[in-house]
Amino acid sequence: MGNFYLDIETTGLNPEKDKILTIQYQELDRNTGEAKGELIILKEWESSEKEIIQKFIADTTILDDYAFSFIPVGYNLNFEHNFLIKRAKIHGLPPIDILNNPFIDLRAIGILMNGGEFKGSGLDKLTGKVSDGKNIPILYNNSEYKSIVSYIQMETREFIKFNVWLYKKLPDLLKEFEATL
Repeated sequence: MGNFYLDIETTGLNPEKDKILTIQYQELDRNTGEAKGELIILKEWESSEKEIIQKFIADTTILDDYAFSFIPVGYNLNFEHNFLIKRAKIHGLPPIDILNNPFIDLRAIGILMNGGEFKGSGLDKLTGKVSDGKNIPILYNNSEYKSIVSYIQMETREFIKFNVWLYKKLPDLLKEFEATL
């Protein structure tokens, strides 16, 4: 059983016409939320979109029959889900359906921490993440690949810091809530 931070970068927001530029993942400790292994970044500019999707499938247990072997952990995983399922289909690959197996999406917690408001609940609004990634397509078009990798590394650090903080704080909130019952 493994929890894995999962994120992608794309050329836009439409999985019908925009492509996946990177798929990044990192194993997380199930008890602390801390990073356990190295951050893997599969880069389209080093091969192709089809090849990074194939490599992701081959190098992980994402399509195993056992649903708990790769548990995606992320922020707004619906975005990753829509791209992975659609872009895999376009390339004739098996569908990567991450929302019909166990997953942990911290976006709902971010919305609640933002007073129930969606606007202003992005990871860049709640953590030290410096931007929302809208400039990734520009960086890609300008072949500024090192800047994309730096952004991914910063985003991953901020996500994991937030995830670890939640692992520490939420059990105490449960105890506090249980005391009201």
